[in-house]
Amino acid sequence: MKEMYRIGATATGGREGHVKSENGVLDIDVRMPKGLGGKNDDHANPEMLFAAGYAACFDSALTLVIKKEKSPAGETSVTAVVGIGQIEGGGFGLAAELQVNVPGVSQEEAQGLVEKAHLICPYSNATRNNIDVKLTVTNND
Repeated sequence: MKEMYRIGATATGGREGHVKSENGVLDIDVRMPKGLGGKNDDHANPEMLFAAGYAACFDSALTLVIKKEKSPAGETSVTAVVGIGQIEGGGFGLAAELQVNVPGVSQEEAQGLVEKAHLICPYSNATRNNIDVKLTVTNND
């Protein structure tokens, strides 16, 4: 891979700690979500951060595909829903669902655009064959 960008972030205190990017833009406390034994869902957590990154990255990949295909699609939106749970052997794993809306085109074209974006998105490539990723595609205006 020819690296084009690199950024670091440091976590202290794990899921009950703090995360800060090396450039200081991201500087937040993280807490265990209620579903994993935390007090509430009022703080950021690793799954939330992953969902935000995946959604933003996938929407950019989708925009690139739409431009290359010269599609008349309208403004897209991507919601990434990330789950965590126990897997065989006692460890933990992730699952993700991408809820993608591609307005202004047929359902078939929307599905095709999303599938092409799924092939080029770095997050999709990183997760492929590692975690379950479900694609839910709509074409609502």
